[in-house]
Amino acid sequence: MLTTTLAGVMIVGLVTIIGLLVTRLPKGPVLPELPARIALPEGVKAETVTFGKGFTVVVSDTGRVLVYRPDGALVQDVPLQ
Repeated sequence: MLTTTLAGVMIVGLVTIIGLLVTRLPKGPVLPELPARIALPEGVKAETVTFGKGFTVVVSDTGRVLVYRPDGALVQDVPLQ
């Protein structure tokens, strides 16, 4: 009797936890808006790309940080020291 009750409580608890996880977890991460096109300067290759709210940052293999607007226009070119 005790074993059956414990098994029943565990099953109900497991179903409750799975139900809460399914209903409470977000549907997935919101992906950033990518510019249609980013033109890197001649001879520059992208090492890293990151996205912020309203901008895209490209770190180049030449040691420069390139900041782009959402329309793909270059806003700032900062050399790394």
